[in-house]
Amino acid sequence: MSAVAVITLVRSGAFHLRTRVLLTSQALQKNPRFFHCGPTPRLSGSRFDPDGSGQPTTWDAFGIWDDRIDEPILLPPSIKYGTPIPKVSLARVGGASLLGRRKENEDRLRASQITDAVLYFAVFDGHGGPQAADFCHKHMETYIKDLMAKEEDLELVLSKAFLEIDKALARHLHFSCNASQQSAGSTATVALLRDGIELVVGSVGDSRALLCRKGKVVKLTVDHTPERKDERERIKSSGGYVAWNSLGQPHVNGRLAMTRSIGDFDLKSAGVTAEPETKRITLHHAHDAFLALTTDGINFIMNSQEICDVISQCHDPKEAAQRISEQALQYGSEDNSTVLVVPFGAWGKHKSPHVSSTFSRSFTSTGRWA
Repeated sequence: MSAVAVITLVRSGAFHLRTRVLLTSQALQKNPRFFHCGPTPRLSGSRFDPDGSGQPTTWDAFGIWDDRIDEPILLPPSIKYGTPIPKVSLARVGGASLLGRRKENEDRLRASQITDAVLYFAVFDGHGGPQAADFCHKHMETYIKDLMAKEEDLELVLSKAFLEIDKALARHLHFSCNASQQSAGSTATVALLRDGIELVVGSVGDSRALLCRKGKVVKLTVDHTPERKDERERIKSSGGYVAWNSLGQPHVNGRLAMTRSIGDFDLKSAGVTAEPETKRITLHHAHDAFLALTTDGINFIMNSQEICDVISQCHDPKEAAQRISEQALQYGSEDNSTVLVVPFGAWGKHKSPHVSSTFSRSFTSTGRWA
């Protein structure tokens, strides 16, 4: 179906829906008992109810792709934005977290519904113990929900939530009377989806968020590591320094491989901050297949396009999450491997004929893929 045809279809659907709402409102004003006097008349001709059955049209009924995703259309947002928006069901979200060769799994993942209009997805990768990741996993969405009651801008909500939970973690660890926990920290990559179309991502550390659009990866985050010139200069201007180990990997004050995190309070004076970088994007469900959140146990061994390709080959998001986490371990990842896969409207539409991969991987000096 051409883009022009889709736009025409959507506008037609939105027009009919607005007409139905107007006619219903007028009828109720004239006769409040209108719907109690007999069967409701069928209004046909709407693209959202083409057969007059009264059943909500599903996204796949628009005939945009072959692999069908049986989810109903979100009517109010579809009218508001002038395009059909499918419901993103939490029941279809895939998640997996494998231990790898570590003694403990310090990764955490979460998917939930914060409000009627907003879904929440997050991964946290702890280091120096699981305390920081556990705290974020337990409390982050509460801070976000409280801030959403006062603030409409979701980017600002995420920025404030990250900083507030960092302060709360400091208070929590202070009362633990365990000095070693002051070096506990965590990455945080959080995505908020409002009205099924507005996607906002905030992150600190080296966990990632990526969107698969038309089969190609769209990176929604950039790792916060001393390899970035801007981050390295920020650390130095804050009084910290960057040292390289024997493998050529840079660390803040010779200890931390990232420049932003939740926790790591012994390095706050060196410039390690919990302030996230945020990004807002409007989804196009005819082209956007899924959102993936991954920790560095996967990013270390698989590049972003490869992750996109592997997930695109899978039948459903749950299978995809399991396959990605297992494949990272098969490729030699020794870290915890965690992934969340959130399906969108074009799930199953863009599939590569094959996924090229090899066990003889050539790593950069840092061991990180783009």
